[in-house]
Amino acid sequence: MNIFWTLFKKEWREAWHDKKLIWMPVVLSLLAISQPITQYYMPEILDKAGNLPEGAVIQIPMPSGEEVLVGTLSQFGLIGTAIFVLGAMNLIADERNSGSLTLIMARPVHALHYIGSKWLSHALLYLLSFALSYGLAYYYTNLLFKDVALIRFIKSFAAYSIWILFALTVTLLAGTVLKKAAGIAGASLVTVAAIALSGSLFPKYMGWSPANAQDQAGSMLMTGKWADSFETMAVTSIILLACMFWASCIVFKTYESY
Repeated sequence: MNIFWTLFKKEWREAWHDKKLIWMPVVLSLLAISQPITQYYMPEILDKAGNLPEGAVIQIPMPSGEEVLVGTLSQFGLIGTAIFVLGAMNLIADERNSGSLTLIMARPVHALHYIGSKWLSHALLYLLSFALSYGLAYYYTNLLFKDVALIRFIKSFAAYSIWILFALTVTLLAGTVLKKAAGIAGASLVTVAAIALSGSLFPKYMGWSPANAQDQAGSMLMTGKWADSFETMAVTSIILLACMFWASCIVFKTYESY
């Protein structure tokens, strides 16, 4: 356990050295607050854009607070997922290519310690950054629009966190197999995009998929209730995450034993 915590603290120090502890929450926060602010000032933005007939009146129905937060989660689904993948693509590749991984594995370090420390440190980083950014979006939504119930916000946060952890785990698994950062990012983005697209095209058969997390979060925000497939999605996602994490440990141990 001491080895695990030593590696865990090393990951936090490297995240600080790489400024990941700074730019990750800042970028996500800017992405999150842009949704409520843009929607609130959209009539003024369109009016200032010009090229409208004289006397034209722009009337845009004011969205509810719940609709604004659903739009915020949609922003995370497109751009946020790419940020999460790009933030994790070098977790193993940098140490492997620089040769420092050889020095680490020369010590009594188990693959579970190594992979687990990277997964846990970045899971905390991602979820804390998401909590900050989504919390700011919630604040501005309540300030500019109709208040959203706090319990709906918390539950939607929990549901969407499943997708974030899935994107991280997929990237970590790709990092144990591939050595180039570009290949890791490409394979991870294609995988999560394919699963998300499958969920959109075949919702009847993909209710178990982690990609359904965004829909579940949206359902909680809009109705205060989970969709029918929530329990299936939650249980299947946990099992899938555990299997991918274990596969990462096995593949990493196999590759690094040569």
